[in-house]
Amino acid sequence: CPITSITNAQNWNYWADKQMYKALEAKDDVTYDDRKKFLKKRAFEIVADQTGKIFDPNVLTIVWARRFAGYKRADMLTYDMERFEKMLSNTKHPVQIIWAGKPYPVDYPAISQFNNLVHLSKNYKNVAVVVGYELALSKRLKQASDVWLNNPRVPREASGTSGMTAAMNGAVNFSTDDGWIPEFINHGNNGFVVPKADYANMSTHDQDEYDLNKAYEILEQQIIPMYYDNYDTWRQIMKNGMMDVRFQFDSNRMAHEYYDIMYK
Repeated sequence: CPITSITNAQNWNYWADKQMYKALEAKDDVTYDDRKKFLKKRAFEIVADQTGKIFDPNVLTIVWARRFAGYKRADMLTYDMERFEKMLSNTKHPVQIIWAGKPYPVDYPAISQFNNLVHLSKNYKNVAVVVGYELALSKRLKQASDVWLNNPRVPREASGTSGMTAAMNGAVNFSTDDGWIPEFINHGNNGFVVPKADYANMSTHDQDEYDLNKAYEILEQQIIPMYYDNYDTWRQIMKNGMMDVRFQFDSNRMAHEYYDIMYK
């Protein structure tokens, strides 16, 4: 029989922040910005409760939150500690980072990776690792995120649905070009993507080095400056992501396709 594909999706009615969508449709940027800031403040109460750290809703917030698996490279930004610390210590363009997620119970490398990030976070006032990653926390972190970071090793990511739900809450996706991303991101228009290289002929180390350097280039030269120096453009990217994910990656579309293509 022929092989076909049906792209994954998420339940917009459950995940999306309806007030942000209403403000978007009304072209009310003041309400749109106020709502995003409120969502960040509310989520940062969880950060404060768990870690004692006070995060600022006016600061660009990067979130990496999903299950911990080796190919997803939760700690990729820490592969270059010099650039990592330079980014975190920049007072003109400050950054906050939140990690969350769960390793499998017997995945000892992932458990070690998680624990290492917990220990690392204790050295920085603007880095936090939060625990208890279930639906409620997942939703709050997506609402709090300015940049939803996703950096799996290409081509190992099957989908990556967390980015869909993040976009439904005004988070801007920044990802390697894998999973659902090739069907969604238009770089600089509705998100940001690390350009693909000749990964098939690269060692794992070379792939990690390439992705790391490209990710920092995009963060340092595009994402962070735009957020602070050209917020109108940043806001439009947020809106574009929200609009582009609204129907194409809603589970209603997916269910209809399963019926029409697979089952009918």
